[in-house]
Amino acid sequence: MASPSPKSPEQNEKSKQYDRQLRLWGDHGQSALENGHICLINATALGTEILKSIVLPGVGAITIVDENITSDEDFGCNFFLETSSKGLNRGSETLRLLLELNDAVQGHSVQEPPDQILKDNPDFFKSFNTVIATSLNEKLIKDLSQHLWDLNIPFILCRSVGFLGSFRIQFKEHAIIETHPDNERVDLRLDVPFPILSQYFDSINISTLDLKDHGHIPWIVILYKAVQQWQITNPDRWPMSRKEKNEIKEIIQQYIRIDENGVPITEENFEEAKRAVNTALLPTFLPVKIQDLIYSSAAINLTKDSSAFWIMCSALRGFVEAEGKGKLPVTGVLPDMTASTEHYVKLQNIYRCQAAADAEIVYRKVQQIVSQLQCDTMSDTEVKLFCRHAHDLHLIKGSNIALEYQPGGPVASYIARHLEEPDVMMVHYILLRAADMFRSEHCRAPGEWEPESDIAKLKNCVSKILTDVSCSPFPKDDHIHEMCRYGGAEIHSVSAFLGGCVAHEAIKLVTNQYNPVNNTFVYDGASTNSATFTF
Repeated sequence: MASPSPKSPEQNEKSKQYDRQLRLWGDHGQSALENGHICLINATALGTEILKSIVLPGVGAITIVDENITSDEDFGCNFFLETSSKGLNRGSETLRLLLELNDAVQGHSVQEPPDQILKDNPDFFKSFNTVIATSLNEKLIKDLSQHLWDLNIPFILCRSVGFLGSFRIQFKEHAIIETHPDNERVDLRLDVPFPILSQYFDSINISTLDLKDHGHIPWIVILYKAVQQWQITNPDRWPMSRKEKNEIKEIIQQYIRIDENGVPITEENFEEAKRAVNTALLPTFLPVKIQDLIYSSAAINLTKDSSAFWIMCSALRGFVEAEGKGKLPVTGVLPDMTASTEHYVKLQNIYRCQAAADAEIVYRKVQQIVSQLQCDTMSDTEVKLFCRHAHDLHLIKGSNIALEYQPGGPVASYIARHLEEPDVMMVHYILLRAADMFRSEHCRAPGEWEPESDIAKLKNCVSKILTDVSCSPFPKDDHIHEMCRYGGAEIHSVSAFLGGCVAHEAIKLVTNQYNPVNNTFVYDGASTNSATFTF
């Protein structure tokens, strides 16, 4: 076999640098990340830890919005500051040191208060793929979240105070094509083989093969032949029950050759066929969640502003109703198996060719829709990727952070239910929100100046929030006292842990791969407990 042409030194070095992550999200995911632009508001310890884990994988650009001057407190928890940074802008100094991690990343610093930017230049945030914010007061949280919601830009609100931390992800909707499920279903179409696959199956006669070929035919062929034999006595049926699948295994056992002493010869491909009976004999069907997607109003009532995802869903519906005869496009992916190279390559090409043919039909339907709507076109590569993962498409409908601050309503009821249990992690969430309210009212963190005198003030903030969600006051003030003792300080280990978590979520949003947290994560570093809530 001819050797592959060598890659250019630039490509080779890039693959070495990003080798591990390319295995996770592929070249196209890396390309999406390199075209991404992330905005961070406030270069706190948490903020810089988030950017560290976004800069290292090679995001295209970062912008830090921070008007604060570096103080002694910053040195105690932020590893991306030097003693020489004291008295200088915190955002500019952290940016300088962050960019040393990866010279391929572009960086910008904006030394203006975010509330002033919202007032004077509201279009500033339009150029970002995702906005991440730390250490905001309640008023700014509500104003910024509403503004980004209107712009349809994903927003991650982060908090880190003492041993407590949280993040909240906001978006209107987030469509994930590559969900990377732990147990991806193999699409073999054994119950409804397409013509070229049927021809291949029919071309093999297991009983006439010599011993060498007998031990190297793919287990897919063995399984198909066993089902065919079973259907002679069970016409128009498909083995579904445990008893019926055991009957298939007995037929496969009968196919195994025996030696001159009457002992069955061990053949790995037949053992693989028996192991695959329970997973590979699932009938081909249209998953309910995919049916809901392609028949949703967003996929049916398309407009010029419809996203590429909904246009492809509409085209997929057309394929399912016509050429697919109620089935999704073939994925074209073949699992590993014991087989001769000739058999495996031939079978692989059969599935790949059918997948390419199905994707081409969907692509033509996409082009027709795009032409009718007069909107931006899509590449065949995008459509092929969509068809390849059509069985595992996922859509998350988001909610506005500002709704959490409205008295009454479903969010308030949701919070109240968790507080009744009682759920200590929801108590932590309330305290973090109360600290934001305190910061908004007093322009500082609770306990930053006088911890003892701030206890009553913070308790008042907690009471306001509990009143809004129709809950009685906490029976004890232990958590309130603890929050005041923190004095708004960050513990680097807690911020580092949260920073890694938030960076993962930001990369998921930028690459449109893997399911993000939906939508709130709360962490208690003292007990190492965590919880997710969906507001």
